[in-house]
Amino acid sequence: MKKIIMTCIAVAMLVAAFGRVEACTGITLTAKDSARIVARTIEWGGSELNSQYVIVPRGHTQRSYVPGYTLDGMELVAKYGYVGLAVEQKEFVVEGLNEVGLSAGLFYFPGYGKYESYDENRKQQCVTDFQLVSWILGTCATVDEVKETVPQALVVAIDPRASTVHWRFADASGRQVVLEIVDGEPRFYENKLGVLTNSPGFEWQMTNLNNYVNLLAGTAQPRTWGAASLASFGAGSGFLGLPGDVTPPSRFVRAAFYQTTAPLSDTAEDAIRQGFQILNNFDIPVGVEFADGKVPANIPSATQWTAATDMTNRIIYYRTMYNSAIRRIDLSQIDFVHTSYYVAPLDKVKEQPFVLVEVPE
Repeated sequence: MKKIIMTCIAVAMLVAAFGRVEACTGITLTAKDSARIVARTIEWGGSELNSQYVIVPRGHTQRSYVPGYTLDGMELVAKYGYVGLAVEQKEFVVEGLNEVGLSAGLFYFPGYGKYESYDENRKQQCVTDFQLVSWILGTCATVDEVKETVPQALVVAIDPRASTVHWRFADASGRQVVLEIVDGEPRFYENKLGVLTNSPGFEWQMTNLNNYVNLLAGTAQPRTWGAASLASFGAGSGFLGLPGDVTPPSRFVRAAFYQTTAPLSDTAEDAIRQGFQILNNFDIPVGVEFADGKVPANIPSATQWTAATDMTNRIIYYRTMYNSAIRRIDLSQIDFVHTSYYVAPLDKVKEQPFVLVEVPE
């Protein structure tokens, strides 16, 4: 009974958090050594997300939740071991990588998705949206397998008050797709650009990029308008008009521009650093998502953590709002046959120390 009560509390907190911040930003990079990187932020800054990482061995079995907060859904058996980053409770993995190089991530998608209605008679086929990432990471090795596997399940929400979500899946070959469930039907979109944010749908976001065809890296050239001579005030005028607000369409355009104009990194680690640098532009400070006069959440940032995944070398990197030091989990160092299921917070101490720089006397 205590476990069920705690689960209800966790889901209620997740629902509340969903209602506050509508932001996640994802990008994709490739290095000269052919390493393939996906990186993303996660927000939902209405409350502390209790973020943690989980190590899931091969053969681990869990049960999916269904509406009513009961564990009566599909049995999820991990064919592949994986590492996931979870929110609120260990079962709710929202970003992860498995041992064969498949990456999966969940992104907020309010107002546009619609899952199929829950059917009590099909509960053994049901997977809650917040456990779909876990199921896919434990089951699939490639994007093709993801596309074959998802339609076999009935994807449902635990709580009808929560927003729908959509997902990004990428494999070691570099292929990437976006999954959106609309009117109960799963729809896959090839994501050759490698950018994802939130609503509206992915196709609309790609079409909207045409509104910014005038943007270019660098500085606009001087020109004349009649007798008037015009010149840039400084560097960067080529992307004057790039949207700077935190709405999903604006972040999608900005992420696409920064990603495609970024120089090609030499190595995977260089690309990881580049990914974190690009995503610095998408950190959302606490306060902007609240109306005037409202009290912000008592956390350092609306952007709670940023992660970058090296699918080629099987490494997940992350930093948090509490500690900007980049940490990594190397899947090649984990024996997924013999390891035990393991859960730990992303931050053991929620306060980054300030390091005193030594100066000569």
